[in-house]
Amino acid sequence: MKSFPKPLSAKEENEMLLQCKAGSKAARDILIERNLRLVAHIVKKYNSPDRETDDLISIGTIGLIKSIDTFDADKGIRLATYASRCIDNELLMMLRSGKKQAREVYLYEPIGSDKEGNEINLLDIIESTDEDIVDVMELESNVKKLYLFVADTLTDREREIITMRYGLAGTKEITQREIADRLGISRSYVSRIEKKALRKLKDQFDNCPMGEVG
Repeated sequence: MKSFPKPLSAKEENEMLLQCKAGSKAARDILIERNLRLVAHIVKKYNSPDRETDDLISIGTIGLIKSIDTFDADKGIRLATYASRCIDNELLMMLRSGKKQAREVYLYEPIGSDKEGNEINLLDIIESTDEDIVDVMELESNVKKLYLFVADTLTDREREIITMRYGLAGTKEITQREIADRLGISRSYVSRIEKKALRKLKDQFDNCPMGEVG
């Protein structure tokens, strides 16, 4: 993915927002350009072999522009937070309205690559420890969603296995074989329950609009 300009500092962003609100097209253009990195970051979630990254960035940029045009600083929300929701929603609308059905992806299946070219999956995104402000914001939102979905969507057995398998709630993650031994069931049965639970969680993430958790 190509590089993008560094984000504005908080002071610079506030100044550009004020100028943009006053009708400055130049300030609006700067806000768009300097927030393209945010678009690229969010687009990584949707990367797959059957999707062109440039097309996704174009769609995401539409969401960014909409966010800048409708942003209201008086509501006490950061531009990055608001823009992320708009970008995500624009991408989701595009994917849902597309004629091609996106291939099914489990939380543990590869969905893209990081900066070093290593494969990443949805669980990597949820458990990411990158301290970039955008990453931190997304991490907090996704972790909150994950725990709500685990509690509300899964059966007791599914919840038990997912918690042990992925080390949720501060526990240590263990293998399917270890889970099978603890529960007195076969490893293949653990695998089937895990896959079913992950499918449920993925469906919840796909159907939950940005910013909503229940």
